Order: sequence, then structure tokens, then C-alpha cells
Amino acid sequence: DVQMMESGGGLVQPGGSLRLSCTGSGFSFEYYALTWFRQAPGKGIEWVSVINERGFSATYADSVQGRFFASRDNTKKTLYLQMNNLKPEDTANYFCNVNLAGKDYRGQGTQVTVSS
Repeated sequence: DVQMMESGGGLVQPGGSLRLSCTGSGFSFEYYALTWFRQAPGKGIEWVSVINERGFSATYADSVQGRFFASRDNTKKTLYLQMNNLKPEDTANYFCNVNLAGKDYRGQGTQVTVSS
């Protein structure tokens, strides 16, 4: 079965940093682009970033551009999201997603709370 599992969330003060991880299993991890999404309380799902199969190219939402950086280690089947200069509006449940043959697979997410 395809599984995605996120970790690394927590409580951080404004201006702080966190690194999220996402491990994938049940599919050929290295052959697929991977996406980060987030969902804040009471709001819709927001696309955050997408990284290509080899990890050479990533694109970001305007709201996180220059602060968040996606990377991946295909040997470890792990996707990362380095989040710097965090703001209260970054508070959300973050989850990773892979699209396989038109079907999306995502984990339960990891909660990030930015508060003083």
C-alpha cells in the first residue's frame, strides 16, 4: 500500500525554524514529483511547494517564497521542508502528497504552530 508519513511539526516562536520530513512507501519514490500542502484551522487546503523527481527544481507559493525550502533524499525515500522565519500565519497542518496515476495519496499531516 502507498503510505506517506509526515513528522517534525511542533510549537515554534515567530522567526523560528522547523524542518518537516515525509517518508513515502509502497511506490517508486524516486520517479515522482512530491508536493507539500497545508491547512490552517477553519481554512481550505493551500498548496505550499512542489519538488521534481530528482530534487533539482522546486516551486513555492508566494506566501512562503524565500522562507521555505523543499528537498528530498531519494535513497532514504524522504521529502523535507525547511521552514525559516516562521510567521503566525504559517500555523497549519502540513502534509505531503504524491499523485499516482491520477490519484492523490497523502499522510495525516504534522501540526505546525507558530506562536509566542
